[in-house]
Amino acid sequence: MSEVYAARRERLRERCSAGGSATTLVSRPANVRYLAGAAPKGAVLLLGLGEDVLLCAGPPDDHPAYGRPDEALRVQVLPVTGQDPAVAAADLAAAQGAESLAVEEHHLTVARHRALRTIAPRLRLADLGSAVEQLRLIKDEEEISLLRIGAEIVDQALSELLESILVGRTERHLALELERRLVDHGADGPAFTTSVATGPNSGRRGHRPTDRRVEEGDFLSVCLGATYRGYRCEIGRTFVIGTSPAEWQIELYDLVFAAQRAGRQALAPGAAYRDVDRAARQVLDSAGYGGGLPPLTGHGVGLEIDEDPQLAPAAMGKLDACVPVTVEPGVHLPGRGGVRIDDTLVVRPEADGGPELLTITTKELLAL
Repeated sequence: MSEVYAARRERLRERCSAGGSATTLVSRPANVRYLAGAAPKGAVLLLGLGEDVLLCAGPPDDHPAYGRPDEALRVQVLPVTGQDPAVAAADLAAAQGAESLAVEEHHLTVARHRALRTIAPRLRLADLGSAVEQLRLIKDEEEISLLRIGAEIVDQALSELLESILVGRTERHLALELERRLVDHGADGPAFTTSVATGPNSGRRGHRPTDRRVEEGDFLSVCLGATYRGYRCEIGRTFVIGTSPAEWQIELYDLVFAAQRAGRQALAPGAAYRDVDRAARQVLDSAGYGGGLPPLTGHGVGLEIDEDPQLAPAAMGKLDACVPVTVEPGVHLPGRGGVRIDDTLVVRPEADGGPELLTITTKELLAL
């Protein structure tokens, strides 16, 4: 992997040099990990004139959740407790003789930016912008393999839960059990707060589990994600508890499933982000549910659970091959409940079989 990290840093260095910056300070944790192999808490990466240095406030923790630093990097642990690694990096760049330093202004606080200017007043600060995020957009096959393992973990955790007795248990209890199962199967931890929603709560995007207990006839919607070696994926499914689903539940489920299928089928290299969103959204809109739909129907995943691209009505840009995204339309009916179906996929050309589905738990409406 050392060659991979070195190649990533070189691509960033070329971009920064073209913009007139000889050195670069990367501070956003996901970006640091992408370029350095690890992101210890508070660490920053300096692409310097003579060498690249990972500056840390303390010794890196050798844990999969934080990663392992690239062996080709020099790791500098700051000797003074409380010293800001970003300020130390700017001081080091100035000591190397650099005249300019590209920084991630979208991540630095105003106070931190001022501190950089104070420590190295002769260093011209330029905005790096989203250069690293743009590099991260297209995943290599090693990254995709990590997402694939994460997807296997969420599928396994969810399938085991479905085999247990659910009636009478609380949303909160079920969410905690799912997160425990993720770790049991090898995940670093959950990719986000697990959502378990029952009855009138079901289908609500971002629902935080409550003490409501599962009842016969409920819709049960689950959205969970796993982090595996830093990479995050997610799955969302909806089920009916105990009895055969009611007619309205079947109709609503079939509608959301049709929307999710339309969104998945629209995934292809060259497809506009907003066209993928439109494919899923218009199915629900034509059935009269347009007013209550979420602002997007999918997003990118990787070292963060919500990355570019954003599959939304006003999103600009087109998909590339090897970009992992979610497709997750849903409908929530206040007071009754609703349906969410969410998959993680990788965009692939038709010649390679079309979009690769990573989360394979059945989308059939099961009565549990």
